[in-house]
Amino acid sequence: MEDIKAYIESGILELYVLGDITHDEKLQVEAMAAKHPAIKSELDEIERSMEQYAEHNAVEPNEQLRGRILNSLLTNLGDDSTFNKAEDFRDNVATLPVAQPTNFYKYAFAACLALLIASGVALMNLYNKLQQSNTQLAVLQADKQHFANRVNFVENELGVLRDTTFRFLILKATPKAPAGASITIAWSKERHKVMVDMANVKMPVNDKEHQYQLWALVGGKPVDLGVFDANPDSTDMKEMKTIAAVKTDAFAVTLEPRGGSINPTMDQMMVLGKF
Repeated sequence: MEDIKAYIESGILELYVLGDITHDEKLQVEAMAAKHPAIKSELDEIERSMEQYAEHNAVEPNEQLRGRILNSLLTNLGDDSTFNKAEDFRDNVATLPVAQPTNFYKYAFAACLALLIASGVALMNLYNKLQQSNTQLAVLQADKQHFANRVNFVENELGVLRDTTFRFLILKATPKAPAGASITIAWSKERHKVMVDMANVKMPVNDKEHQYQLWALVGGKPVDLGVFDANPDSTDMKEMKTIAAVKTDAFAVTLEPRGGSINPTMDQMMVLGKF
C-alpha cells in the first residue's frame, strides 16, 4: 500500500496525462493502472481535472477573426494559380528530426526540491545556533552586570571603611518584623552622611505599594532620611539624605506607602538601633 501511495505521489501520473514521459514509462503507467484499481482511479481523476481546467480556461476566438480566416482559406483554395504543382515542392521538403522525449523538467524539479529541503535544514540549524549564541550573550551580559555591581559595592564599601569618620550600626528587629530582620547603616556625623548597606538588608521584600523609610531620631523628633526597597539583588551602599545634626539618639526603619511619609507610622516600625 505504501508503494502504491508513493507511486501516485511521485508525479508520474500527471506527466503521463501531459504526455511528458518516455515510451517505457508510459507502458509502465498503463501496466500499473491495469494492475491496481487505486492507480487507475487516480489517473482518471487527473484526466477529469485536466479536462475541467481546459474547459474552464478555454478562450473563444473573436468572431471577426474567425470570419477573416475562413474567407482567406476559401479565396486561396478557389484560385489554383496560387498553388504550384506538388512535384515542384517535393525537393523543398525538409525532414525534421524526431523529437526525443526528455526528462529534463522532471529532474530539474526534483533537484530544485532537494535544494529547497537542504536550504531549509541549513536555515534551521543556523537559527538554532543563533538562538544559542543569544542565550550565551544574555548570560554573559548578566554576569558582567553582576560583576560590575559587585565591584561598585566593594569600592563604596572600601571607601566607607577607609573613612574613619564613619561608624557602623546594626538596626535590629522590633516585634513588628520577622525574627532575624536587621539593617546595617554607616553614619558619619562629620560628613553628615548616612549609608545603607543594601547587601546586608535582611528584611521582607516590600510590595509595589510600599517602601522602607529610614528615620533619625534627633532630640526625640524623627528626621526623614529617605526611602529604599528591600531588593535581594542589591549589592551597593545606598547613600541616604544628609543629616545636619551632630548628635543622633537612634535610627529606625518603618514600612510606609511608596514615596515615603512626612511622619513615621509607629505601628509599622520594623528595625531600631542606637549608638
